[in-house]
Amino acid sequence: MSLIGIDLGGTAIKAGCFDEHGNRTATLSVPTPRPATPEAVLAALAKIVTCLDPDAEAHAIGVGVPGLVDAGGKVVLTTINLDGHWQDVPLAEWLSKQTGRLVVLGNDANLAGLGEVWLGVASRYTDVVFLTLGTGVGGALILGGKVFTGTHGLAGELGHMLLDPDGPSCPCGSNGCLEQFVSAPAIRRRFGLEAVELGQRADQGDVLALHCWQQVGRDLGYALAGLVNLLNPEVIVVGGGVSPSSRHFFPATLEQIRKRAIVYSPDLQLLEATLGNEAGSIGAARLALMNSGRE
Repeated sequence: MSLIGIDLGGTAIKAGCFDEHGNRTATLSVPTPRPATPEAVLAALAKIVTCLDPDAEAHAIGVGVPGLVDAGGKVVLTTINLDGHWQDVPLAEWLSKQTGRLVVLGNDANLAGLGEVWLGVASRYTDVVFLTLGTGVGGALILGGKVFTGTHGLAGELGHMLLDPDGPSCPCGSNGCLEQFVSAPAIRRRFGLEAVELGQRADQGDVLALHCWQQVGRDLGYALAGLVNLLNPEVIVVGGGVSPSSRHFFPATLEQIRKRAIVYSPDLQLLEATLGNEAGSIGAARLALMNSGRE
C-alpha cells in the first residue's frame, strides 16, 4: 500500500511517498510558491503528487498545513504563514479532484507529533505531549495513539497557554503566552543571543549561558506541570530549532514538573524529538493511512 505525506511550510513543501509501514520510497522538496495563494499552492501540491506517484498507485494523501484545520480534516480555516485569502479553503476537496485520491488535512504541529509517535522517539508510547520550540511554539496531544483535536479540530495550541498575564504581548492578542518565553525569538529578546549561539556557549561551559537555559527550562516546566496534571502522559517530546539545546534546559524543566505536578510519575519521560524536518511529512503519511480504511 502506498501513501503520500506532504508538509506544507511557509518556505518549502516537503513530501514523501511511503508504504504502510513507514518505509519511504520517494522524497521531494520544493520551494513554496510565491505568492502562496490557495490556487498556487494547489497547483504545486498536484504537481508534487504527480512527480512522486506518476503511476497513481498511492491510496491516500495527507497534508500538513501551517494553520487551523476543521475537525474533518477537509478545510483550512485560516493560516497566517501563507499569502492570499486562506479563509475556509476546501483544500482537501480541491486536491482530491485534481489527483483522484483521498486527501486529508491536519495541522502541521499535530502531524509532526504524530510522526514522532509513528516512527520517531515516541514510537513505544500512546499518550504523548509534543511541543515544537522554534519561530513559535506549536504542539500536539496524542492520546491513545491518535491526535486529539477537540470539538472543532482546534486543540493543541500549546504555545498559547497563559504563563504570565502581565508578560510580553503575543501576536495571538493575549499577553504572557508560553511562546513569549521559550521560542527562538523569545530567547533572543530575553538574553540577547540567538538560541544556537546560546547553546554553543552552554556547550563550552559558559556559566551565564547555562543560567539562561535554566530560566528557559523553568518556564517550560511551569507550563508542562499543568499539562501533566491534566493529561498524565507517558512522555513529553520536544522538537524544533531550540531542541538541540535540550540537555541544558531539560533538567530545570523536570525539576519544575516534579515540584508542581501532583500526578507526577517518576517514569515520565522528557525526550528530544528525532525526526527533525521530516516529522511533518511522516506524520502526514500516517494521517493518510489512518483515514484510508486499510490500516
